Amino acid sequence: MRLGDLAARLPGSVLSGDPETPVTSVTHDSRKAGPGALFVAIKGLATDGHQFVEAARKKGAAAVASERPAEPGSPWLQVPDARRALALLSAAVLGDPADQLELIGVTGTNGKTTTTYLIDAALRAAGHKVGLLGTVQYRIGDRLADATRTTPEASDLQTLFRDMVDEGCSHAVLEVSSHSLELQRVAGLQFRVAVFTNLTRDHLDFHGDMDSYFQAKRKLFSELLRTDGRAVINADDDRAAALVAVSRGPVWTYAIDQEADFRAEDIRLGLEGTRFRVVSPAGAHEVRTALVGRFNVQNLLAAFAAALAASVPAEAALAGLATVTGVPGRLERVPGAPGFAVVVDYAHTDDALKYLLETVRELGPARVITVFGCGGDRDRTKRPLMGAVASRLSDVVIVTSDNPRSEPPEAILEEIQRGMNGGRKAERHAIVDRREAIARALEMARPGDAVVIAGKGHETYQVLRDRTVPFDDRQVARDILSRLSVRPGKP
Repeated sequence: MRLGDLAARLPGSVLSGDPETPVTSVTHDSRKAGPGALFVAIKGLATDGHQFVEAARKKGAAAVASERPAEPGSPWLQVPDARRALALLSAAVLGDPADQLELIGVTGTNGKTTTTYLIDAALRAAGHKVGLLGTVQYRIGDRLADATRTTPEASDLQTLFRDMVDEGCSHAVLEVSSHSLELQRVAGLQFRVAVFTNLTRDHLDFHGDMDSYFQAKRKLFSELLRTDGRAVINADDDRAAALVAVSRGPVWTYAIDQEADFRAEDIRLGLEGTRFRVVSPAGAHEVRTALVGRFNVQNLLAAFAAALAASVPAEAALAGLATVTGVPGRLERVPGAPGFAVVVDYAHTDDALKYLLETVRELGPARVITVFGCGGDRDRTKRPLMGAVASRLSDVVIVTSDNPRSEPPEAILEEIQRGMNGGRKAERHAIVDRREAIARALEMARPGDAVVIAGKGHETYQVLRDRTVPFDDRQVARDILSRLSVRPGKP
């Protein structure tokens, strides 16, 4: 495209230089700014892209976009909002690929990943070719890629949409994080279906307070939902009414405890799976799933409603939902434990940990042994809250490192333990080394117990102060179980 055509896409922009300048790509990364690139200089949270303007020009960048006035050296597009410009200009150069896809977005604190997997399965069961973007993986049709962010940066996101269209995908299902909404990564997108799972304490290091966190989430419904689309909202959450009020499109609600368009009745929970009846505008249907726990009933309700909103027939949707036997790092069983259960889960907020431990307790173990930590350089307010939840719902708690990053692990463990002093007195241990902590839990487990390893889930790394090292809770647990030469819990 020509630079002048791109400028016309951004009301309020000012172009200095030749409007006929050809632009073949858009990037915010100066290392990718080759010939024909439009380099968008963004003032980020840690670095300022304006420091790399000259580096981009040396790489051959054709032009620069920035919120600052023009600087000499190459064509310059001054824009009102550089992050929004990155999203809109990336889409334009790639031929607006998202306009050729039915977009289904899922936002909320907990349940996003599982719900997107379920929606994806329902769409596939109806014969659609689907792209999936989220915390665990990116998938373009049948081609997999590692996920770098829950919601990719705008230029990367648009490239993935372009790949999906080229692969023949008709739908894209994506987790829409609060960061992506606040930082304009999804600017300009129009969603056929927008799903809200819940809102609990998380990311307050970025948003500052719960109201700001919610304001970011609500943008999916108030700004990005198509007017002919459908919002799917969890009526069991306190913020439901506020989202219903601002939704650009019609709303379906779902719930276990409240009146809603999609209701779960006659819920039967078990270690091997869950059964319930869903009553909805499509009638009453029996649901059987290998997924465990009440929170997965909510995820299934959300996915079923979203599938129907995307015009998937009810029977096809239910058939697809039944194919999902698990999601990586979400209440994932680790095999090989002699007589006790071992599960790994991504729960990294106090509410997510509460749902996880309540689910495990409902299954009737003799004892619950919980291993968890909190990430460094992230919201510190949740640390004592998670400690309190773990202490209340566990028989044994082993506090350990998560991803400590630049913080001293011992200090993080101390903040967690401050919340463990009241209420139920679980047996307590603090072990900085995560591998050692997992080993201690498995060694002390007896037949009938459940060992819960929480916080990192699907992650295959641990972020330390000066390096990132390979670390997978599931593999670590498997290795330790295979080495135990005597039955755990016996001397």
